[in-house]
Amino acid sequence: MIIIMKVFIQGTGSFTNRLAISFRSLLAALVVLCAGNARAQFSPPGGVYSGPTNVPLQSWSFDDPTNWTDDLGYAPVSFTNLNWSYLGDGASLVVATNAPAWLQYNVYENNGTTNLTVNSGSVTFWFAAAWSSTNAGGTGPGEWAQLFDVGEWTTNSSYGYWGLSLDPAGQNLWFVSRDGAGNTYTLSAPSSWTTNYFHFVALTYCRTNVAIYLDGVLATNDPGGLSLWPGSEVLSNGVFFGSDTNGQMQAQGLFNTVQTYNYPLSPNDVQTIFDWNFTWYEMDPLNLVMADITSASSTQTTFTPINDVITGPGNLQLIGSAATCSSGTNAWNVWLTNVVAWAVGNGTMNIQFTIEGGSNGVPFDVFANSVLSFGPNGVPWAWEGQGYPCFTYLLTGMPTNACFLILGTPQDSDGDGLTDAYEMLVSKSNPASYSTDGTSMADGWEVLYFGHIGVSPNGDPDGDGLTTYQEWLMNSQGYNPVKWNSFTNSVVGDGFQNYSGDGLPNLMQASFGGNMLTNNVTWKVNISGDGLSDEYKTLVNLNTNSAATVTGLPAYSQNPVP
Repeated sequence: MIIIMKVFIQGTGSFTNRLAISFRSLLAALVVLCAGNARAQFSPPGGVYSGPTNVPLQSWSFDDPTNWTDDLGYAPVSFTNLNWSYLGDGASLVVATNAPAWLQYNVYENNGTTNLTVNSGSVTFWFAAAWSSTNAGGTGPGEWAQLFDVGEWTTNSSYGYWGLSLDPAGQNLWFVSRDGAGNTYTLSAPSSWTTNYFHFVALTYCRTNVAIYLDGVLATNDPGGLSLWPGSEVLSNGVFFGSDTNGQMQAQGLFNTVQTYNYPLSPNDVQTIFDWNFTWYEMDPLNLVMADITSASSTQTTFTPINDVITGPGNLQLIGSAATCSSGTNAWNVWLTNVVAWAVGNGTMNIQFTIEGGSNGVPFDVFANSVLSFGPNGVPWAWEGQGYPCFTYLLTGMPTNACFLILGTPQDSDGDGLTDAYEMLVSKSNPASYSTDGTSMADGWEVLYFGHIGVSPNGDPDGDGLTTYQEWLMNSQGYNPVKWNSFTNSVVGDGFQNYSGDGLPNLMQASFGGNMLTNNVTWKVNISGDGLSDEYKTLVNLNTNSAATVTGLPAYSQNPVP
């Protein structure tokens, strides 16, 4: 039996529930938690909470990348140099080119249909930048990026304008309205966006309030309201998505599901629209950057066959031992209970839970994901750490919209250093194959040092002269394929270490007729006793039976290498 419950939490409220879950030996327990709108429901969505009920004035889903008709079937006024993508909700308008590009629609259709009201209403859309903001480590769009554009920007506000745009650094989202008579209204909200991550933008406006929402949360508002906007002459030129009216100042990004309303959406309306759609963005495996839970660091630093290489508390914070605790019917019968989740702001929540069942002293892996995804092509899960039965733990910084948790057992069927659960959920390797990629290098060894499997055996990422495969063959002594000198206090690279213990550096073994793995006693043989090994003399064409004097080398009466 698996119990899956989705929980929406508003403010600092919390949800507590006992979950008694039986699962097979690989994945011991699963629970899903969300924080959002003070609603609880079973997944998938249904029942009394069936999603947003607001009916838009007009909408553009971009399902027709040939003609770019809107959702009511009206054709655009004009368009050029547009692209289309499967990212986002599966149909994205892309405005990002070096040539002029635009998509223009009427504000008023010939039959009287209104697509946009500029004095009172709402505009919502999803947008993913092809750049990152400068405060997120990127360069920003580099110039003003128009998202929604009516009219024309002029320095003296001599012409009407109405629109949303981002500054050149990508750090601020601006709403500007101008009446063409020298008057300007502005409102801005800070932004910090990263490449290909879809954000939900909502603008609501009327005479008594203007508000900008980002990802369902109020970013800023002005209770003074909107009292100026462009006139009919400006509106007759239509509305442009992703650029100005000349196809310049492009958004350099992707648009999904643009909708307009002839009334201001309430804060709850905006949150509901975001909550309802965001999970589907995360569930699409193409939107990898939306699965924003990352794995914790393992405490293991060296590879030991059979032992688990992904170990330690990770992100789990120990709260204490459980007041009461039940035992499982066997070592793998384990579950999560006393689950509590609460929102803490910034789009994150904390989750507290107790592990029960199993066997005392046996660590169980905790995995998290923002989508319920399995299979070799599914969205990878994040390893959050190891916990023990009869103890309570805290996870912080989990995404509020959805967080799935699974317990994994220590079972490692192929003895490659990774548990079966880790291989199926995180590394997407074969739990029945010691070396999934066929290189004979253990999956656990590759994950420990590279974070993934599929590593080229012939590479030399640390530049020590040894291939990755050669360092794998010497893993018993702790050779690190991504570190030039693997050993503490070593002043020479791994290529000049001596794995076999015969006194000859690893990289010189082949030149002396040996290999790095085998103790080569023959290389030190010196029949004449002149200090130059017979192997060396053979290489430089010297007589092995007589002492030789080599220019530039001191004379030795005995072999200097014992």
